[in-house]
Amino acid sequence: MILNRGAIIEQEGQDVLFDYTGALFPDGLNPEQVYYFNHEDIDDIVFKGYSDIDEERFVKLYKKWLGSIESSIKKVKTE
Repeated sequence: MILNRGAIIEQEGQDVLFDYTGALFPDGLNPEQVYYFNHEDIDDIVFKGYSDIDEERFVKLYKKWLGSIESSIKKVKTE
């Protein structure tokens, strides 16, 4: 399950960006089992979850934020 979007973590001494942070369902957040991945790594959306006008506003702000950090933080390509 997706825990958050826009995860910035340090790898090899530099900050890098992943689209998502996830955990196993139904276990939830366990610091020993946190997974970082990108949109292209998702094969199927099983359940989208709740979405409202606040989510729509967040998506607009999130995309703007991504554009503002594009030149300073590298997005990681997953294997």
